Amino acid sequence: MKRILILVLGVFIFMNADAQVKKIDRSKRPVAGPAPIINLKDPVIYHMPNGMTLLVVEDHKLPKVSASLIIDAGPVKEGNKAGHLALMGQMLEEGTTQMAKADFDEAIDQMGANVNLSSSGASASALTRYFPKAFELMTQALRHPSFPEAALEKLRKQALTGLKSQEKSAPAIAARVNNALAYGKNTAMGEFETEETIKAITLQDIKDAYNNYITPSRSYLTFVGDITPAAAKALVEKYLGNWTGKKLTLPSIPDAENPVRSEIDIVNVPTAVQAEIRMGNLVTNPMNGSNYHASLLANYILGGSADAKLFMNLREKHGFTYGSYSSLGSGRFQSMFSASAAVRTDKTDSAVAEIAKEIISMRDGNITAEELATAKAAYNGYFALNMEDPARSAKLASNILINDLPKDFYKTYLTKINAVSIDDIKKVSKEYFSEGRSRIVIAGNADRIIPNLMRLGYPIKKYDRYADPVVEKPADVNVAETPKTTDKVSAYSIVEDYLKAIGGKEAIKGITSIHTDISLEMMGRSFEGTSKQMNPNKRNTELKMGDMTIFKQVFNGTNGYMVQGGQKLDMTEDQIKEMADEKGVFPQLYYTTSDYKLDYLGAGKVDGEATYRLKVIMPSGKTSVQQYSTKTGLLLQEENTDAKGEVETVNYSNYKKVGNILFPFSIVRNAGGQEIPLTITAVKFNEGVSDSDFQ
Repeated sequence: MKRILILVLGVFIFMNADAQVKKIDRSKRPVAGPAPIINLKDPVIYHMPNGMTLLVVEDHKLPKVSASLIIDAGPVKEGNKAGHLALMGQMLEEGTTQMAKADFDEAIDQMGANVNLSSSGASASALTRYFPKAFELMTQALRHPSFPEAALEKLRKQALTGLKSQEKSAPAIAARVNNALAYGKNTAMGEFETEETIKAITLQDIKDAYNNYITPSRSYLTFVGDITPAAAKALVEKYLGNWTGKKLTLPSIPDAENPVRSEIDIVNVPTAVQAEIRMGNLVTNPMNGSNYHASLLANYILGGSADAKLFMNLREKHGFTYGSYSSLGSGRFQSMFSASAAVRTDKTDSAVAEIAKEIISMRDGNITAEELATAKAAYNGYFALNMEDPARSAKLASNILINDLPKDFYKTYLTKINAVSIDDIKKVSKEYFSEGRSRIVIAGNADRIIPNLMRLGYPIKKYDRYADPVVEKPADVNVAETPKTTDKVSAYSIVEDYLKAIGGKEAIKGITSIHTDISLEMMGRSFEGTSKQMNPNKRNTELKMGDMTIFKQVFNGTNGYMVQGGQKLDMTEDQIKEMADEKGVFPQLYYTTSDYKLDYLGAGKVDGEATYRLKVIMPSGKTSVQQYSTKTGLLLQEENTDAKGEVETVNYSNYKKVGNILFPFSIVRNAGGQEIPLTITAVKFNEGVSDSDFQ
């Protein structure tokens, strides 16, 4: 069965065939140069009678114009219709009362223009000669949407599919629960979409949201490019001059509280191959505050780059993760500081301890002059590079108005960045990087990470995937249900029960070959695959996209080869040893032989179903932890660990009878945070396979 998963490897090889990695000498820090001299061009500003603010940045270097509309409504609480604002924004692109969606899209494509709309505004860009028409289409979609019912159902289905794909995604779960616990799940900042809220949205909800939030009130329309202020104003007066709507006021949002003392909040994701860590706290960091510029540099030094403290510690020094970073919010509303990493499950406690250590080090002022100079050089470079884009100048101009910043805020930006001292970094670190009131949200396999986390001394709380507390019931103390027999559970009995559950030893021994057809989707592409197996351990797997073979692997029991990109490569000794690990089309038949070592690990759970956990050490030394249902005896999950300690999780479900044998028709592989579902479309025993398939 494992050979089916080789098809997934083939997808990865294909998708990354053209990727190139550049080596960077991380031992050498960039030398800080002089601060660039920034000359910002002030926009021409008009305050329109309907409440809209118009900003124009004239730049005739290229024959192109862009317009961007921002409607500043602030955070909006959606309640039991969470997601309806996003759907409303998408509905604005589904046609107008004057043009069907297909005609609207074709008109834009013919000009080579771009027109986009959302619940918080709109944008249009085109060559100068086409821009007036592109702007007209943008305003038509903004002011006269048709809101077809069929489009809502289409978008609803897409939203539900997106939510479904995140059900077992540890990164998505960690981000959702982190926000919900920090701000409160019933607040504008902490609420999130669910299947229930998306299904509850009606077309009237969409229309009501449009009437409430698509309005010139508190809107900022910016023109950039080959257009004069007078021409821009004329376009606005022509297409938006009589536009009216409700008056918007920014919501008053009370600040949420950080926990009284640091705590660990665990979300159990049994299929997670890594633990997603979010350690942080809420902050108040307005852009017009005295700490703003120092806070940017402090975050950069801690976790803002691949040269920062977190990355150098967790990845370069300890190898816990591929990367660890931090972020520090700012603005008019309460925001969040967060240090994050996706780490190996067995190193979760160590990673938490090291992140906390780096935060404490920042608070203690352990910052070198070199680190500060590097951070300043980075910001000098970023800012200067951004200023080469006229659209950026316009964005900064609207930002000044929205955030009530001094008029010269960006003209003095680099001066203030370069004036920050080590003492300033220490001061803001103490204020924004909490030591004793942090929330440490971890999404991962709770059974494997909680025992080691307990030694850190933090209180540990359990939450489900929707940020609701998990209440332990007395019945949950013993995770496994009562065994099916009174016999003592052992590694041997687990294997015997599995073989009996899928059809019995004698029936399985009669199967000498298996032909399996598989389909899968990844990154928007569809793939079809076949897997052929023959006793004792011959394998042939092939992956196609359409009529094109993109990956093939053949093993004849002694040696083998792979074909990828038209090139044939013989298997290495290690690859041959790994292929020889799995014997027979049903390897459990051989688990009780001397080639394998078995160990019963006790009770477990997979998606709420009680299991027996079985450790299998393969002939090559590789380890697999397999979980078998206490009710049915069927294999539900296996975790395979390679020589580098990397873990992949494979879940099996939807068992169906093929003849007299039960076979899983749904397989989900999760490795490196990437979840890939495979669907078995056909299974044949003792037919469709011959010796020639393994030549």
